[in-house]
Amino acid sequence: MILVADSGSSSSDWMLNLPDSAPLSFNTKGLNPFFVNEKEIARVMQEVPEILPYASEIHEVYFFGAGCVTPDRREIVSNALTEIFPTAFIAVESDILGCAYATCGQNKGYVCTIGTGSDIGYYDGEELHPSLHGVGYVLGDEASGAWFGRRLIIDFLYEKMPKDLQKKFSEKYRVNKDIVIKNVYQKDRPNAYLASFAEFMAENRLHPYIDTLLKNGFDEFIRTHVITYPDFWEYKVNFVGGIAYHFDLQLREVCEVLGVRVGSILSNPIEQLFHFVVERETKLILK
Repeated sequence: MILVADSGSSSSDWMLNLPDSAPLSFNTKGLNPFFVNEKEIARVMQEVPEILPYASEIHEVYFFGAGCVTPDRREIVSNALTEIFPTAFIAVESDILGCAYATCGQNKGYVCTIGTGSDIGYYDGEELHPSLHGVGYVLGDEASGAWFGRRLIIDFLYEKMPKDLQKKFSEKYRVNKDIVIKNVYQKDRPNAYLASFAEFMAENRLHPYIDTLLKNGFDEFIRTHVITYPDFWEYKVNFVGGIAYHFDLQLREVCEVLGVRVGSILSNPIEQLFHFVVERETKLILK
């Protein structure tokens, strides 16, 4: 059996191929090793009733996750998964490589993740090439849920929002400066906390303030990440993540203005990623 995971900072999607039935799908919290440790990852997996009956039968685990960009972070995840699946081969890679497999397959192209965080990479059809980007929500993550959430919170606390939205925001979240500071500076996963406010944008997407905010964010992402590649116009640029998917109209408009060729826009890549990995591994076995 092969288990495949696509993990962000907010949530993780999993699929397991079963011999005589449809794949098993389930979800867990986000398992970004920058925010959760080895013990916490193992605890989360031990509390998934769907997977435990198959733990000893799973022989391969492919985990593609946010934060899995260095050997030490990948080792955190690998050690935790080994505790749950002791007889399995375990591979841990970055979430953006998984997105490249899901959107590009064996074709060349650019892949962007725009969800809780944001990043970009160039995929040559076989390997993902390192980029200068992906510096996290404090220094970067342009157009991500955390990036937009930060701006919404700042404008709310500084009373820069239009009055009608200021009232709606206050009624929906009932936050103040002390609550925000506690969640951002003292609690775990501050990026996921900030990204949670993206729901407000979806509920008010037709408001000129929100429309402008979205376009400005996507414009900054494209200018910072995409068009810095000298040959960006030669290949399609694919996008994965809830922010890209739910606000695709503004994203496409910005891309058109800046001459970016848009490929796929997926909310999450787990299904395409799962089929890519299973097909690839099956072919290797048959050779």
